[in-house]
Amino acid sequence: MRRRRGKTPAPASRLGSSVATWTLLAVAVAAMLVPPAGRDGLQLSYVGPGAGFAFMGSLLAMISAFFLTALSLVAWPVRLVWSFIRRKQGYRKAQVRKLIFLGLDGLDPVLTERFMAEGKLPNLAALRDKGSYRRLRTTFPSLSPVAWSTFATGVNPARHNIFDFLNRNLKSYLPELSSSRVSGATRVLKLGRFRIPLSNPMVEMRRKSQTFWKILGEHGIGSTILRVPITFPPEEFNGRLLSAMCTPDLLGTQGSFTQFTTRVASATYESGTRYPLERAGTGWRGILRGPENSLVEGGAAMQLPFELRPSGGVFELEIDGQKHVLKPQEYSPWLQLAFPAALGVKVRGIARVMITETAPEFSLYVTPINIDPENPALPISHPSYYATYLAKLLGSYATVGMAEDTWALNEGVIDEDAFLSQAYSIQEEREAMFFNALERTKRGVVACVFDTSDRVQHMFFRHLDGRLPAGRHTAVIEQLYQRMDALVGRAMRYVDDKTAIFVLSDHGFRAFRRGVNLNAWLRDNGYLAMQPGYEGDGAYLRGIDWSRTRAYTFGLAGVYVNQKGRESNGIVERGSETAELCRELTEKLRGLCDPADGTVAIQQVYTAGKIYKGPYLNAAPDLIVGFSDGYRSSWDAALGKTSEAIFTDNTKAWSGDHCIDPVLVPGVLFSNRPVDSMDPGIEDMAPTALHLFGVAKPAWMEGSAVFGAVPEAQG
Repeated sequence: MRRRRGKTPAPASRLGSSVATWTLLAVAVAAMLVPPAGRDGLQLSYVGPGAGFAFMGSLLAMISAFFLTALSLVAWPVRLVWSFIRRKQGYRKAQVRKLIFLGLDGLDPVLTERFMAEGKLPNLAALRDKGSYRRLRTTFPSLSPVAWSTFATGVNPARHNIFDFLNRNLKSYLPELSSSRVSGATRVLKLGRFRIPLSNPMVEMRRKSQTFWKILGEHGIGSTILRVPITFPPEEFNGRLLSAMCTPDLLGTQGSFTQFTTRVASATYESGTRYPLERAGTGWRGILRGPENSLVEGGAAMQLPFELRPSGGVFELEIDGQKHVLKPQEYSPWLQLAFPAALGVKVRGIARVMITETAPEFSLYVTPINIDPENPALPISHPSYYATYLAKLLGSYATVGMAEDTWALNEGVIDEDAFLSQAYSIQEEREAMFFNALERTKRGVVACVFDTSDRVQHMFFRHLDGRLPAGRHTAVIEQLYQRMDALVGRAMRYVDDKTAIFVLSDHGFRAFRRGVNLNAWLRDNGYLAMQPGYEGDGAYLRGIDWSRTRAYTFGLAGVYVNQKGRESNGIVERGSETAELCRELTEKLRGLCDPADGTVAIQQVYTAGKIYKGPYLNAAPDLIVGFSDGYRSSWDAALGKTSEAIFTDNTKAWSGDHCIDPVLVPGVLFSNRPVDSMDPGIEDMAPTALHLFGVAKPAWMEGSAVFGAVPEAQG
């Protein structure tokens, strides 16, 4: 099968097409014996790379596993000798044997410096005193997918093509996940109501440029990359990688929880679904919906019925032929779930469940159904068996990109204690992987990003900034920082005089008290028009009259010009007309005040052409809006809605953020070696890694090593 640059076939792509085709034809006969399940559509708000992948990915993974295992056994001696030769050559110019990147997503310099001054972060303080500490410039905008992509590649967003979590489709104006795309089979055999794919689905990585670990690998230096954002699908390189942010759940979404309840009142959730529990004797029964069955026309959701029965103060859950004992307010272990697709064919996922209330109503929370690392339906690691290796060695673990279920807390489906329990459980899973890698790595790179520091601050900042009276959650963020400090202390045990370590964050944090809907502002100021009589909710830019709209916003990054020749219904001419509109909008938006109290809500506005350079500039927002401390793009604006009011209170648990003026939210950078640069940026980490191993920095890489001089490649 032909591969295109930047695209990775699903697991079976390494097989000959004839093997896959004949196997699928055989499965077709079995599929005819299975009746289709009931349809259960996905909400549009679950923006993911696509939900129709699961059957094909799971089936082809089973086929490929046998052949890849056999091939690996045959090739192992040759690979071992070749690896030894390359490693000897690769380390000849290296200054270090080992490099550790410990990423603490969202660790804020103001809080870090305060807690260090109070003696609460002894390990970070010791690292600062023995080596160095700097504030680390973040990217424009200061979003995790953007910043960690720059960390990996050493270039600005216009060179790596990641500007936000979402892109807009220039033809339809509908949102697309910015980092990856899953496309279905191009050839399908139709047998009645059954659809048998005859070609492999394609998983595309949309981040561009090259990562430092790939470059190091080409010089014989191996890396272990754990949960660094925007690594789905995993690339092939000399090392091991487990994907992170934007890895979908089994439904193809970015994390969709399920709630089962006896409550009769209806509820609509932003990133989850509510289903009824029915009485069954002294207990209850329900149906857990899985991914769509792509073998059947219409893609009906596969289903697993379950029953819950009380038993002496605990409850017995029976699902998929297994029985599990559940205690109220306690998470179950990861449950193995096998959704039947056809006779003898199942799609496998994992989930944790928790009984959240028992009286007078009964409710059960189910986490998003993660891709099972032991039987991945899509590629989530490199080599493909690395995810399975970790699961077999350390136990099952969360695989979805945003593993901490912030939306379940936002919607009140779980409480703060349940969220913290979940977040720290995921932290423990990540720590086990990280320290396993450190134990195994004598030479090369180990990079691991921990998300807990970001997720907990998002959800508990209102306890820190005085919005809530003092209570038992007041110190949660301080305790979080102390946990991260303890993690640094453990990591330092693996550092010797031939090891360099960097502890860094991609951005800092501020309060999020008020939201600003720039679509509403654009409408009120004559730059955006709605279709006459439109009565929908306007999500994802629906209802906008593009023939009369010059500018619009969605996502978290900024404002887009409705440009002729770029957007399908663009009306603003390229060149001087676009430049004049950007200048006009900048002047009006900079210094925009909140009518509630006169506070300046927008501190700065940046023009894309002045802060970015690169081949993907056309994909960037035309204006990056630098909100002031306390403000952010509103929840409605992030979904492309044009709400009635421009300013609204943020009433969600998600009360801290960093989607503001990037100069207000730098990250942190600690190292056990003196850092010469007085103003390091996250783009400097990739060239620094190359420098430490004596590898010339490519001419296209924009960052610089944070100490010493780094040789630059010519051309």
